[in-house]
Amino acid sequence: MGVAGAGKTTVGSRLAASLACEFIDADDYHPPASVAKMRAGQPLGDDDRSPWLARLNGVLQERAQRGAGVVLACSALKASYREALARGLADARLVYLRGSQAVIGPRLAGRGGHFMNPALLDSQFAALEEPRDAIVVDVDGTPEALVGAIRAGLAAAPPAR
Repeated sequence: MGVAGAGKTTVGSRLAASLACEFIDADDYHPPASVAKMRAGQPLGDDDRSPWLARLNGVLQERAQRGAGVVLACSALKASYREALARGLADARLVYLRGSQAVIGPRLAGRGGHFMNPALLDSQFAALEEPRDAIVVDVDGTPEALVGAIRAGLAAAPPAR
């Protein structure tokens, strides 16, 4: 989890590959109306996010029932969003890709081919509720270093849920 431009897709897909499990990008599950809002620079509200989070939880529940491991990249900026995602998942783990606006802003501005309007970064940081129960990794390292730090964090502590 983390704000746009933190590296969720890059790090998450590499983490999933290193764990030999499936990678899911929550951005792929946004309805077209939400994508249009974000592209236009309008932040999503809780009403926009609620059905999206429920859908993602359903996807995670289905994978868990099959015994499949998965890494989900999702902003999950608020505690209530994280609770909705993890509902009913006994072994869900949370990883927070933490970075400052000074580090993430230029990354987001230089990213092409994504619907997220860089103007929304301020609203993302304003909405961010930093988690207390997460593996926290600062985003200023290489993707490989971040994956290594996450794997170390996963090995060090059992799931908290």
